[in-house]
Amino acid sequence: MQTTLSESASQLPRAAEAESILRTCVHCGFCNATCPTYQLLGDELDGPRGRIYLIKQVLEGNEVTQKTQQHLDRCLSCRNCETTCPSGVDYHNLLDIGRAVVDAAVPRPLGQRLLREGLRQTVPHPELFKSLVNSGQVFRALLPGTLQSKLPRNVYPAKPRPMTLRERQVLMLEGCVQPSLSPNTNAAAARVLDRLGISVIATREAGCCGAVDYHLDAQAAGLDRARRNIDAWWPGIEKGAEAIVQTASGCGAFIKDYGHLLASDPAYADKAKKVSALARDLVEVLRDEPLEKLGIHASQRLAFHCPCTLQHGQKLGGAVEALLTGLGFNLTSVPDGHLCCGSAGTYSLTQPELSRQLRDNKLNALESGHPEVIVTANIGCQTHLDGAGRTPVRHWIELVEAALP
Repeated sequence: MQTTLSESASQLPRAAEAESILRTCVHCGFCNATCPTYQLLGDELDGPRGRIYLIKQVLEGNEVTQKTQQHLDRCLSCRNCETTCPSGVDYHNLLDIGRAVVDAAVPRPLGQRLLREGLRQTVPHPELFKSLVNSGQVFRALLPGTLQSKLPRNVYPAKPRPMTLRERQVLMLEGCVQPSLSPNTNAAAARVLDRLGISVIATREAGCCGAVDYHLDAQAAGLDRARRNIDAWWPGIEKGAEAIVQTASGCGAFIKDYGHLLASDPAYADKAKKVSALARDLVEVLRDEPLEKLGIHASQRLAFHCPCTLQHGQKLGGAVEALLTGLGFNLTSVPDGHLCCGSAGTYSLTQPELSRQLRDNKLNALESGHPEVIVTANIGCQTHLDGAGRTPVRHWIELVEAALP
């Protein structure tokens, strides 16, 4: 796509990157065929091709309006379009660049500003978030249905983690919301890895991965969180940690981008590149291990929801399914498994109507094979899907750990 950046856009730190991405797009429209919001709304500007054109107009100096911002806001950042695109357009990075320019030019209404700032001040802070969740559980019956659906139906307490320190060690991101919403997930992962001779070193100083801030109009704050995590992990990396493991694919996708996002930071570029290279989704670690040592012979009937951040962001579609099938679980077929469930970080709160439609469509697909349980690999998807009050939804590692002899 031919483009000429305006004088002001040419001064942006990522101007050359934006221009390169725009020129990669051939405007073919294949991306619209797999875009969840385009399928729901049927509006060209609510599909990747239309949004790319809007960003092109903005960077060429055309007027930026609230309508422009709305169409960019409606994007789930699911990256389904990247999987579909025959030209390899790096859409999510272009979207980040475009959103930053638009958000700087168009003030948001007060309600939107309060919601976004409220999310930024609560979600990335584990202790505060835990207090809010606990209070919500106590007063659950008094809350409106929209808030009730954000609280876990069943909280499975974290069982004790192994205390033995193995020769092989990995670091693990604890996360910001997962310890409250699904506290047993990381503990289950640690117990399974321990059976395989790998110790998990929890780094308490490492907090939110930075994605919440980064995608809520505060990209600088998100990158500051990335720097703090790098500092927290660095001593463990120097001691020989094999990997930095994430059990939430959304966090993993963002951490794997640290190297790119901090490439121009002279103090952190090399460290960020190293951290991204060491970042592993849990399935990447387990699939390379001799899982027959676990002695699992499961037969439970499961439906697996593959999060967008796992299949499109990290290109690991099919990895968890293969692992679970190899362990004996009976996986049902899921139609349109490439489509987003509507969680998308904080999207279920900033775009509730679209998010709800996508969730219901996804649950209909997941339940079509009549599974006993739905499993997934991302806490956002897990909470969002389970909030509908239908088939129970859990992290897949909890089912694996429960099947250990």
